[in-house]
Amino acid sequence: MMNRFSNYHSSKTIALPVHGDQYYQHGLMVLAAAALMMASVAIAQAQTAPFDRGSFVFTADEHGNSISTIDLAAGSVATTPIPVSPHNIQITADGTRLLAVGEPEEGHGHGESGGAHDGDEAKGRLLVLDPAGLASGVLDEIIVGAHPAHVVADQNGERAYVTNAGDNTVSVVDLVARKLVANIDTGRYPHGLRISPDGREIYVANVEEGTVSVIGTEGLTELARIPVGNTPVQVGFTPEGTKVYVSLRDENRVAVIDTATRSLIGTIEVGRNPIQVHATPDGRSVYVANQGTDAEPADTVSVIDVASGRVVETIRTGMGAHGVVVSGDGAWVFVTNIADGTVSAIEVATGNVVASFSVGRGPNGITYRSPKP
Repeated sequence: MMNRFSNYHSSKTIALPVHGDQYYQHGLMVLAAAALMMASVAIAQAQTAPFDRGSFVFTADEHGNSISTIDLAAGSVATTPIPVSPHNIQITADGTRLLAVGEPEEGHGHGESGGAHDGDEAKGRLLVLDPAGLASGVLDEIIVGAHPAHVVADQNGERAYVTNAGDNTVSVVDLVARKLVANIDTGRYPHGLRISPDGREIYVANVEEGTVSVIGTEGLTELARIPVGNTPVQVGFTPEGTKVYVSLRDENRVAVIDTATRSLIGTIEVGRNPIQVHATPDGRSVYVANQGTDAEPADTVSVIDVASGRVVETIRTGMGAHGVVVSGDGAWVFVTNIADGTVSAIEVATGNVVASFSVGRGPNGITYRSPKP
């Protein structure tokens, strides 16, 4: 069941008599109140950023069985319960559908398009939702594999690809026909995945095998398996598709793959236990969220300069920095802080965290929807 928390503020004005030397005390109180008011205004201004109207961020609140919608321009957050514990989400390129993957809640009834049969109860679900109307419920629910981790959609919004960490496969879902069409074998415990900019290949991080699987989107087969290091969690392409960056959680490093040769060409030391990685649209930087551990969560994002291959900046966010997404114009980076239950907004030009949004419990995956033209 969802836990709901509501915060409120209450204020009262109390009139106190002022006599003799109490004038001095009263003056100090007035000055202190004025200073507090000025500090509050400064904080409010620091939390207000010039986000484009119509831009939204969505988070998969895994610990809360919900999705949070952040209206960036309004500075408001709405949290909506869904029938799975979502590990990751992804908006389609046209912004009309929101995809979420996770395992169903106990006792959850299954949707029509992905109707459960005997033996399906242990399998995960791909949910298709309307990002503009999450409260209206699930549009489609499709059964995938065991313990689904991440989901991506192709540029046309015709196919979705889901990593199934529990059975070492990637599920291919036809979003038009609303059904599972294939399962592709990968390395052990596939987790994060991304599609190449040209749409021809998918790179998949295999956590327990220390490899990255390369899958062809035309033949739907594994084309190669690249050794990268210890516990790869997520991958990220540069915009031109020539390099892939892979977070190596237990090495505190990011591996770099040359996609032309499908080989490891180097590693870069980052913060503690890196999870998600995302390149900026100009290809100059890669942002890496360093989560730390459950016992000792970290709160940093490492900024890698692609040209030099080194970390040039470390930015403090919230505790348990996990998911990363970059706005379409490259001006903003958004990071989920899984331990804090917040999302940090980083201004790329300054490297400053300019806003923080409270979302549902355990925000994991994150996706950004650009304003409609």
